Amino acid sequence: MAGTGGQWYPAEWPERVRALARGELVPVQPRRAATVMLVRDGAEGALEVFLLRRRASMAFAAGMYAYPGGGVDPRDGDGENGVVLAAVRETFEEAGVLLAGPTPGELVGDVTGPGWEADRVALVGRESALADVLARRGLVARADLLRPWARWITPEFEARRYDTWFYLAALPEGQATRNASTEADHVAWLPPRRAVEAYERGALLMLPPTVTTLRELAEFRTVAQALEAARERDLAPVMARARLVGDEVVLSWPGYDEFERRAAASAAEEAGRAEEAGRAGGTDIRRTNSQEEAER
Repeated sequence: MAGTGGQWYPAEWPERVRALARGELVPVQPRRAATVMLVRDGAEGALEVFLLRRRASMAFAAGMYAYPGGGVDPRDGDGENGVVLAAVRETFEEAGVLLAGPTPGELVGDVTGPGWEADRVALVGRESALADVLARRGLVARADLLRPWARWITPEFEARRYDTWFYLAALPEGQATRNASTEADHVAWLPPRRAVEAYERGALLMLPPTVTTLRELAEFRTVAQALEAARERDLAPVMARARLVGDEVVLSWPGYDEFERRAAASAAEEAGRAEEAGRAGGTDIRRTNSQEEAER
């Protein structure tokens, strides 16, 4: 991981971007995923959001602060319903919070007892499906409590890609969060503005979607205000764009200029590129990129 002051890019990105530009890298199909921004009204008169820090050993987003969430599992089902069930399941697995109730208008209370923990562990171990757990307990998933907030898709050059829906949900009364995930080594409730300030001074590492959604949540003082605003959200997907400009790899998120990253080619890569250009009669990546820039 390279970068300072909250600004970063994974070390392998530049070469993967070049490989994609050369036609040597075939983008993998993004996996459907869901993540949940759990919020509550804080003691300081400001909305708070639940964040967890992913372990440094994780293959994806290691050391990053993020929201509970993960990929859609075949047990969750297909279509939009599958994404919603994944959001409910992941929130229970990673935060110990269950967005479900006996009826569509009710919510289950405390879910910290031994029986609930056995159900959660069975879900994590893929021994049970959420639908089966809910049916056995006479509960239904409260999809209405999950307000769609944003949709971000991992860049095409990434080895692990996700088409992730971000949902906003209020912490249910009578339930409490905890670090229930084996993928996290720390959790915290923070006002969004404070989390962003920590990111900007380099104290917290985050991916662009997390920083962006935190900045958006920082505009609201209460959970009610944020939930109401979710009704008017633009859910057009956001995906990074990678291009070659001269000797640099440029990565940008349309509409989010602050996340633009530039990485210069190494001496070894320059030598290899020059050799390729010689064999191809002078046509190299830089020339191809210049043509692309002219066409735009």
